[in-house]
Amino acid sequence: MTASRPARDTIPGRPPAASDSPAAGRSAASGGPRGCTNFRLRQLTRRVSQHFDHIIAASGLKTTQYSLLSHIERLGPLRPGELAAAMSMDASTLTRNLKPLLARGWAVLGPGLDGRSRVVGATAAGRAKRAEAGRHWKKAQLEINERLGIERVAHLHDVLEECLALMESVPGEIDG
Repeated sequence: MTASRPARDTIPGRPPAASDSPAAGRSAASGGPRGCTNFRLRQLTRRVSQHFDHIIAASGLKTTQYSLLSHIERLGPLRPGELAAAMSMDASTLTRNLKPLLARGWAVLGPGLDGRSRVVGATAAGRAKRAEAGRHWKKAQLEINERLGIERVAHLHDVLEECLALMESVPGEIDG
């Protein structure tokens, strides 16, 4: 299955920009990448996120909620700070994303070991909701594998893991 690119608006009398080409971002003959890495990654992320969001929505969850619920179930119960660190997100983002799960009874925030701390865990309803959404996630992932090709997806995962590891070693950078 091939994806068609949407038509782009052009300025009359001006040829399409080089960035409109399917080859945009590929290495130039001189050796380096062209274009902005951040823009290209965000472009791909938006398209992949839209695909997953569309399919997972049938479960009543957003993709971000499914991911958070999955991490809570797999790692929990644990302190919110530990969960945020495990997901490479800041505490305020975690708090904001956790609120709908708590409100729907899919996660619970309970007392920690020392009375001052709290721990987050999945409820039985949350585990059932995650399992339901997991079936939709699997469908979305299989469709991505089919559309991009399993070898390309595996290669993409390898490259992303390598890049994430390299970016973690950048001093002074903030994860998020």
